[in-house]
Amino acid sequence: MRYTNEINKRKTFAIISHPDAGKTTLTEKFLLFGGAIQTAGAVKSNKIKKHATSDFMEIERQRGISVATSVMSFEYKGVLINLLDTPGHKDFAEDTYRTLTAVDSVILVIDSVNGVEAQTRRLMEVCRMRDTPVIVFINKMDRDGKNRFDLLEEVEKELNIQLHPMTWPINSGKDFKGVYNLYDKNLVLFTANTKAVDEDDLIRFDRLDNSLLDEKLGEKDAMVLREDVELVDGVHGQLNVADYLQGKVAPVFFGSAINNFGVREMLDTFIRIAPVPRGRETSKRHLAADEDKFSGFVFKIHANLDPKHRDRIAFLRVCSGRFERNKYFHHVRLDKDVRFSNPYTFLARDKDVIEEAYPGDVVGLFDTGNFKIGDTLTEGEDFYFTGIPSFSPEIFKEVVNRDPMKTKQLEKGLLQLTDEGVAQLFTQFGGNKKIIGCVGELQFEVIQYRLLHEYGASVQFNAQPFYKACWITSKDAKKLDDFTRFKNANIAVDKDGFLVYLAQSEWFLNTERTNNPEIEFHFTSEIHK
Repeated sequence: MRYTNEINKRKTFAIISHPDAGKTTLTEKFLLFGGAIQTAGAVKSNKIKKHATSDFMEIERQRGISVATSVMSFEYKGVLINLLDTPGHKDFAEDTYRTLTAVDSVILVIDSVNGVEAQTRRLMEVCRMRDTPVIVFINKMDRDGKNRFDLLEEVEKELNIQLHPMTWPINSGKDFKGVYNLYDKNLVLFTANTKAVDEDDLIRFDRLDNSLLDEKLGEKDAMVLREDVELVDGVHGQLNVADYLQGKVAPVFFGSAINNFGVREMLDTFIRIAPVPRGRETSKRHLAADEDKFSGFVFKIHANLDPKHRDRIAFLRVCSGRFERNKYFHHVRLDKDVRFSNPYTFLARDKDVIEEAYPGDVVGLFDTGNFKIGDTLTEGEDFYFTGIPSFSPEIFKEVVNRDPMKTKQLEKGLLQLTDEGVAQLFTQFGGNKKIIGCVGELQFEVIQYRLLHEYGASVQFNAQPFYKACWITSKDAKKLDDFTRFKNANIAVDKDGFLVYLAQSEWFLNTERTNNPEIEFHFTSEIHK
């Protein structure tokens, strides 16, 4: 209970969306409000030197998309906000899913033109699994999109969550005039700029029958707004914050992130209602955030955050107690004590050494190869945090070394990049054939690019005819031995030395499971924890 004040000052959340919904742009606007940056980066432009603050890998700058979660900390109105910007592209969904285990709430960005898209549904399913509180930002209102009521209905139906509008748009596209704040009872008129809206730009209306409304919006739009607000108020009434915190209701805001419009209203509501750091489930018990003893888990590893220094950073979410620089903590999996002389906090690629951190904070730890995703650090107690997902790959390719002189660099690069958790490395049983398994095609492009630019290793990938990777175990050692011998061409080991069966198709997999009841087939490597 010693750290309650520190815990109550913090909010840790992720921004999630389908690609191109405007997530990285929204992240930048938050950083502008927090004074963390002075000018927004040109996310899409490859010609301009200014790029999105949160896109720190070279390939992200070239492609104009986010391929890795980045962590940023900033202060806004006395609240310390830890913001995790996640990749939107489905090929990097694993990174996003794991990041969702490290946050206490999310902001979901929806493109008003395209509505709910495939990746939005998948991300929302992960949030529903944990009852994560969600705030929805409907972006790009300055473009011609769907009718606002139709959009709300679509989101509720597709994402299976009840919505509660907090602001209400006046038209959209070229006719977009602004938003009415249903909570604060004020009107913000839209101007296409990227500066923050000043308090002077707010027009307050305690009552909507004020004639000033007609003057500002025109009679027709003023009348439509009055009818809309009456309808919305009648259906939704006041927001029940407890329902939001339980993940049952999602507050909704409308705006245009690129024009910095409607963003502040959401940020002000976020710091007012979003949850402070919460407890977590462990293998032994529920761990409360306000316990005195330190604990935390690694949810992401990134090699070569600074390519000049070949560094490898493990991202640790502090769950309880106080993390201290140079103090020994217990690494549960390795059963050894470790300490960190240069722990970092981040503003994307810029990092500052810190002396201490509290629940909700994300700390970067310089790693020499001790960490894997899901590892737990404690002040002595042996447990690990549960619910950190890992996935069975769906696309498999053999790694072919195009420069035998760089074999050592290639081996090091493959180990470090697959440690990050976006791909898995398998070595064919009894041979040297290296196979990488990923969830999405684009990951191979990123791995190939990074191997060349960060390790000097040139590779090509040859597709392999596998459908699924299954980790195999058995209580009968002889049966397992026989199976691996007979199925030699389909057996590999992962980089921790565990046996994996690479199935050619669903039919082959089902046949082997039927014919070998003594062998268990697992779709993730979690069983070896």
